[in-house]
Amino acid sequence: MLIVRNAQLFSPKPCGKKDILITNSQVLAIEDYISSRQLVEGTEVFDANGGYLVPGFVDSLVHITGGGGEGGFHTRTPEMNLTDATTAGITTLVGALGTDDISRSLIDLLAKARALSHEGITCYCHTGSYQVPVNTVSGSVRKDIILVPEFIGVGEVAISDHRSSVPTWHELARIASEARVGGMLSGKKGIVSLHVGDSTDYLDVLHKIVKKTDIPLTQFYPTHINRNVGLLNAGKKWALKGGYIDLTTSTTEMDRANGEPPCSEALAALLADDVAVSQITFSSDGHASLPVFDEKGELAGLKVGTEESLYREVQLAVKEHQVPLETAIQVITSSPANVLGLNRKGYISTEHDADCVILNPDDLSIDSVIAKGKLVVKHGKARVKGTFE
Repeated sequence: MLIVRNAQLFSPKPCGKKDILITNSQVLAIEDYISSRQLVEGTEVFDANGGYLVPGFVDSLVHITGGGGEGGFHTRTPEMNLTDATTAGITTLVGALGTDDISRSLIDLLAKARALSHEGITCYCHTGSYQVPVNTVSGSVRKDIILVPEFIGVGEVAISDHRSSVPTWHELARIASEARVGGMLSGKKGIVSLHVGDSTDYLDVLHKIVKKTDIPLTQFYPTHINRNVGLLNAGKKWALKGGYIDLTTSTTEMDRANGEPPCSEALAALLADDVAVSQITFSSDGHASLPVFDEKGELAGLKVGTEESLYREVQLAVKEHQVPLETAIQVITSSPANVLGLNRKGYISTEHDADCVILNPDDLSIDSVIAKGKLVVKHGKARVKGTFE
């Protein structure tokens, strides 16, 4: 058992100072004060000293097996380690393949997801990759989502990008239908995660699907929406119609120089334009390859996405753009949990898993992290590490 005392609770809405009792990965009680007489012998007591207790972060797009290779085999990025996530406050994440679904396989992705879940966090993944027709484990998207517990959707399927398979609206609608039915039959969301590139087609193919079929906007989850101002504006229109949009926190100097809006700035602007925070999420694109191209479109360099960028942009939204903490924190807690259909994630309550982050109230830095009811990071230092760390 674990008790967290003297915490300013954000669930993610502010709830005042509380004590939290945790047992067997669950929140057993939330009270103003929990007496020591209620505790069993051996209960670990953690004094938050007035720190902000927020839900564990949900990262909806991480390349847990590494990514890339756009510059050749030597440019394949490394796999993610457990502490890459936990020290960044991430207690739940979704792994995905990207450009490379040949040397990076779905079997590898699934094995890595199970390894991370065994080591101490909650890890799901998507079937498929950038390419269409979609690669699967069982032979169909529907079967993968129904039969494999870790598969909660499909993606990230690439659109409006020179690396995509340029899927037609018919092809993409069929993929969405497969994912939707698979989700319905297995109690999952069956979300379609979409990598959106630099093309000025933006989200046109999604609007066409919604217009010509009965598939709802909420079946689609386009990411990298802050890639440029034009795409951000297209994403705003999509969100105002009721769709979800995801902003990417990992970036490069080239992307910023070319006009990519920072997530923190984009969040403030979207909220000012009346986009509901429930329609907006951040993801890190952690361990993805971030290619840098020259003016001729040739690869000039490569960087690696970082999981720690996820919360950093939330911090900046609060500190530099005056977004209230209880609002900003939702884009990496309740909003992605709801979008992905993760009903036990994204909140702190007796109805949800015991995943929490304690923030220092002075600078909003991450102090400690609880995942599956265990204190995995204490005062900035990892107490639990991956098998080979």
